[in-house]
Formats: sequence, C-alpha cells, structure tokens
Amino acid sequence: MGCGSCSTGGGCTPNGCKSNGSCGTGGCQTMEVHDWLSNLDMPSNYKPFQVTEIKFKGSRKEFFLNSDNIYLEIGELVAVEGPTGGFDVGHVSLTGELVRIQMKRRKTTLDQVTKKIYRKATEADVEKWNAAKGMEWETMHKARKLALDLRLQMKISDVDYQADKTKATFFYTADGRVDFRELIKKMAESFRIRIEMRQIGMRQEAGRLGGIGSCGRELCCSTWLTNFKTVSTAAARYQNLSLNTLKLAGQCGKLKCCLNYELDTYLDALKDIPDRIENLDTEAGFARHQKTDIFKKIMWFSYQGDENWIPVKAARVKEIMAMNKAGKKAPNLKEEAVQIAAPVVVEKSFDYENVVGQDSLTRLDERSRGKNNQNRNNQKNNRSNNQNKRERITAGEKSAGANNGPQQPQQVTQKAQKSGKQQPNGGKPQQNSGQKPQQAVPKPQHVNGPKPQNNKQKQPQAPKTVVKTEGNVGVDGARPEQTKNKNRNNRRKNNNRRNNNNGSENKPAAE
Repeated sequence: MGCGSCSTGGGCTPNGCKSNGSCGTGGCQTMEVHDWLSNLDMPSNYKPFQVTEIKFKGSRKEFFLNSDNIYLEIGELVAVEGPTGGFDVGHVSLTGELVRIQMKRRKTTLDQVTKKIYRKATEADVEKWNAAKGMEWETMHKARKLALDLRLQMKISDVDYQADKTKATFFYTADGRVDFRELIKKMAESFRIRIEMRQIGMRQEAGRLGGIGSCGRELCCSTWLTNFKTVSTAAARYQNLSLNTLKLAGQCGKLKCCLNYELDTYLDALKDIPDRIENLDTEAGFARHQKTDIFKKIMWFSYQGDENWIPVKAARVKEIMAMNKAGKKAPNLKEEAVQIAAPVVVEKSFDYENVVGQDSLTRLDERSRGKNNQNRNNQKNNRSNNQNKRERITAGEKSAGANNGPQQPQQVTQKAQKSGKQQPNGGKPQQNSGQKPQQAVPKPQHVNGPKPQNNKQKQPQAPKTVVKTEGNVGVDGARPEQTKNKNRNNRRKNNNRRNNNNGSENKPAAE
C-alpha cells in the first residue's frame, strides 16, 4: 500500500504506513479512488467541477464546495467548514470529474452540498489539529470510566475531535437504546466541549479500529470495503464450510465479509449439481450420498456396511435419479465409478549451488561428536589410573603390616585421639640422639587382680583381647561382628592418616 502523494514528508514505504486502515495522510489506502484522467489535458473551455471529496478519520468522506477555485491535489490538507461552525482539517481524496460520478453513486445532488473549503491548511491549523488528535485517547478512557460509574450498558470505542477543539464525537456500541443524558452532562462538565453521541454497529467499530484478520492481511472493512452487505450462514453452506462460529466469525463477532466474495462462483458451479439428493436405489442396495466436489462435479456415495466411497459424476447421478423416479433400479455404482488419478509427487530440483564451499552441513555436529568421544576416553583413563593407585596403596599396606607385625602403637594413637590427647611430634615416636626408636610394648592386662600402679609414667593400655565363647560373645560383652567392624574402621582411619602424612606412622622421623 505504498503511495507517492503522502504529505508526511518522504512518502510511505511499500509495506504501508501500518495505521490499520485509518491513515492520517489520506494517500496510503486502497479505499481511495485513483484518477486515471489526472495526467490528460482538458479542453480549453473546460470548467473544473467545483465539488471536492474530503476524507476524515475513520474513512469518513464528505463533499465540499470549492467556490474559490483553489488548486488542490489528492493528499493535501485543507481547512473546511465544520458541521456546527468552526473549522475542521481533512485530506483531499478525490477531485475533478470523478467526484461527479461518486455523487451519483451515493445519490447526492449538487444542492445538498452546502459546506465550503476555506483554505489550504496552514502551519497553525496543523498544530491545532495535531493537539486535538493527541487528546482523543485520554478523553476516550475518561468517558469509559464515567459510563462505568453510571452503569450504562454501552462501550465507547472511539472519539473524534474537531480540529478547533470545539466539538467531540463519541462513537459507541450497544445492544439496544441507552439513556446517556446524565453521561453527556458529566462529560460536558469535565471536557468543556460540545459533545455528540453516535451509535455504530460491530462492523463499523472494527472498520474504525482496524486490525489483522485470520488471513494475515489488514481487515477489509478498514482498508477498501466501503459498504457492508448482509452475510448469512447460507453462504457457508453453499461453499461446504463447517458451521463453526469460531472460524466463520471475524473480529467484529459477525460472519466474515469474505464469505460473500466467492459465493457467486459457487452458485454458478452448483447449477450442474442436483439439489436435494436422496438415497439412490441400485441393484446392490441403497447408496447414500457422502460428499460433493463442486468444481470437479463428482459426488461420492457409499453402501451400508461398506467403508469405501464410490465417486460418480454429477451428470450420471441425475440420470440415476430420473430412473428411480420412473421405478427402475440403477446398476451397481461400483461398475460406474470414476477413476481418480492419484496425485503425482514431483521431485523438486533446486536451481542453486553451494557457493560457500562447505562439504557438509553437519560438520559442526561431527566436531562436537569427536570432542564428546575424547572426553569419555579421558574419563575412562582417569578411572583406571585411580583404581591402579588404590590397588598399589592397598598392596603396600599389606606388605608393611606383614613386616612390622601387629601395629599396636597405631591403636594407642587412636585411643589417644579419642580421649582428646595429642602425642608429640604429630603422633610419631620420639627418639633421642644416637639411639634407635623404641616401640611401646603394652603390659599384660590383669583381669582378676588390681592394675599395677606406676608413679613415674602412665603407660597406654593395650586393646582388649576378645575371646570367643559358646554364645558368640566375647569377654567384654561384644559380639564378633561388632569387633570386626571396629577393626575395619580402625584400619581405614590408619590408612587415611598414612596417606596424609605420606608414610606409615611407624617410620622414624628424619634426623
């Protein structure tokens, strides 16, 4: 919807001005009439037609007298006489002899045109007009709040300000008549302007507001459609459309206007197809009608208990219906079935070459796949190395335990840690200069008699020996399973301590 006569400065882009059908320039709509005679030279004695068509907001068009013979072009802004005094600003939509044809089409005589064109819009007129248009949005929301406070069953959809801010027209939709006298009083007090209330239908509201239809294009009522024809559900039936209101209704809530566009074509095609088709009486039984292809003129029938549909030409169906009226039965429809060719799948050959030079579109996937495989291999190698280290450490511990005998000092160290006492030198045995380290030998435990006292130094007690009895209970009351668990936990703690100290606890400190 591009235009070359747009007054916004620079014109509109080929994609349209995105005004949803309410273009303010007057030159970006397909609703405009193109003057094919504008470039032709007129006769010397030709007098231009004095009536000009002016377009306002919401596709409103009116005729005005150009009594001063002002040279006007389509798309120009002009100041015209207002309906109740003052002035208004609009765009020139049509000039010349085409205006006379439009007046005949709308059944408007020259005597009915009384309003005049004052002048081309000046800069001051345009500033006032833009300021008035900027107040419409806020005014509409305030009017809606006033209507809600009065609990009126109406919806104010749009407001149209006059360019001189002396009058505002409120467009509303309602199911029935609404008493808005109190509303007009409150709006006049708050807005301080002359107010006009005008009721419109749902289709007119959609045309004023605009929008995008289900087809992906702008609404027909807001772009090029000038009058509204009644749309009935019969149009959907003739076109074999499902009577689903969600699919057949437009944004206005009524049936879509586009249902009438192809209706005449369908009506012409239905002339060759019989109406009120009943069951066909054949030798194989009654055949029931299932569906009809209007443009191919093929009708499908099926027998009771048979899932296959039989295609028959519409002309042959007429002959069978005439035979049934005469009391004759038609032969089996399967013998007269139409051979419908299967759809041919054409392989598309692309007429372009790979100019980038890449061999495969999945080259990045291959790289990522190789990286993933490499990461998996590294993880496997790390697991095997860790397992080998654990096996070496376990084998070294076993050999050290076999060479050193019972590790009683380790148990003594564990008891000291449990009691909160720490041994000097990080738990390692002390040694004197020039002497070998001495291992602590626990004294034998006296079960029945009193323990010997040593005033000089307290020797750590050796671990209690567990003696099995018949009831699987030791001397100290512990079971063998508990003793095994304790020994296993002790061995784990000793192994962890050795790993932290980088050596066994029995190894003497370096001098």
